[in-house]
Amino acid sequence: MYAPPPGKQPGPLSRPAPWRARPTSHRAGTRHDGGGFREHLRLGRKGLAIGIDIGGTKVAAGVVDADGRILSEARRATPGSDPRAVEQVIVELVEELGRGHRIWSVGIGAAGWMDLDGGTVLFSPHLAWRNEPLRANLQQLLRRPVLLTNDADAAAWAEWRFGAGQGEDRLVCITLGTGIGGAMVMDGRVERGRFGVAGEFGHQIIMPGGHRCECGNRGCWEQYASGNALGREARILARANSPVAQDLLAAVGGRTEAITGAIVTELALAGDPACRELLEEVGEWLGLGLANLAAALDPGLFVIGGGLCSAGDLLVEPARKAFARNLTGRGFRPAAGIQLAALGPNAGLIGAADLSRVSSRARR
Repeated sequence: MYAPPPGKQPGPLSRPAPWRARPTSHRAGTRHDGGGFREHLRLGRKGLAIGIDIGGTKVAAGVVDADGRILSEARRATPGSDPRAVEQVIVELVEELGRGHRIWSVGIGAAGWMDLDGGTVLFSPHLAWRNEPLRANLQQLLRRPVLLTNDADAAAWAEWRFGAGQGEDRLVCITLGTGIGGAMVMDGRVERGRFGVAGEFGHQIIMPGGHRCECGNRGCWEQYASGNALGREARILARANSPVAQDLLAAVGGRTEAITGAIVTELALAGDPACRELLEEVGEWLGLGLANLAAALDPGLFVIGGGLCSAGDLLVEPARKAFARNLTGRGFRPAAGIQLAALGPNAGLIGAADLSRVSSRARR
């Protein structure tokens, strides 16, 4: 995504950006509001922006104001994998939502890796984007400033600005769905790493020689603490015809292949003991991975989002216990909080819109 570093902004419209300077002093265990950066965000941001969240099956868009409120929304089916067709859908959504609104900028959030300048999609798992100069293409079509960002980065920014992460200057956001996504907001900016691909937390190896992951490795965290992992473990239990899995089997008409993480979560919320136990195990793996991240990154807060979080405390409480049990230096150091995300499935488009507004103002 395009996330300008402190100092000068990249690109042909370079100019100093002193409000991106990091705070000069921190006190351990306290929370900060990002100093001059948050002051910049509070001032003079009355324009509207459109945020677009591109998924494997749908493209969601919304007009977002400076306070993170969605004023109007529209959706389209994702048009296969043709990059030109996806661009056309984006143009149609912007034109539709732009009627009756004065739009300042457009933010695009999508799964995949972006270059550090935020102009090119290096790779996207859902679409045929390979080294695609998407920002330049869309700016020519839309004639507005366009920001291109990873969807997890956009969601983390939205939670930091308007959701569960407000007031925390070192935030790690974890998204639990089919796999595990991640992003960091550090001292008022999205942290993307040296090569722009930071945040792939789901692929830390947490069990050497463990389950094979789609990335090619074995034992990745997302093979133990995701919706897919929950569904897989439930199917194993059902195929063994365990007596504790009879209600689960009855819910899917005896078809073990129909068992998904969403079904397990629904039954757990309804009180099924076996499904609650399965969800607790996933929560324990989640807490273990968070303890590893705390040792490496030392954030003040973890915000947990994604579809699996509909389980609420059935997932988060076991995660908190496992986190406290496995945290390096436990008992002798401040510990990060663990909170559920506040903005739900709209976090990605809200964050993309707001990032585009902040970025376009910085590059004026």
